[in-house]
Amino acid sequence: MRTAIAAMLLVFSAQAMAGTTAGYEMGGRYARFDPVVSQYNQSGELFRIEGHCQSSCTLFLGIRNVCIGRGATLLFHAAHDRSQNASASLTTHMLDAYNASLRDYVTAHHYMDTLEFHAISGRDMIHKFGYRECPRK
Repeated sequence: MRTAIAAMLLVFSAQAMAGTTAGYEMGGRYARFDPVVSQYNQSGELFRIEGHCQSSCTLFLGIRNVCIGRGATLLFHAAHDRSQNASASLTTHMLDAYNASLRDYVTAHHYMDTLEFHAISGRDMIHKFGYRECPRK
């Protein structure tokens, strides 16, 4: 009985420590996102993509212990410079964060060619592109 309780507490505390996309939903400059990706890749802690996640927020897909909520919506587009000009090198940085299946899909469907947003549901990210579903809280 004590072992079961200890195991449950460990699971709950690990989930409570998990990072989330809260506060990062609308994207922004890579300088804000890359350190978070690095931190979670070094620690191995769980990182949850939940709700709305657009633009640079999708860089969190590069976290090795990332999971995605079924109800999430991820929005993809070409990266751009400060003058709003699409940038191939910045877009490559984003593409490098995605697994091969997603990278091939967004490239083949030209999601990363323009600044127009293209949505993919969390459900599709899990079932079509092989990302892990987040455990229930």
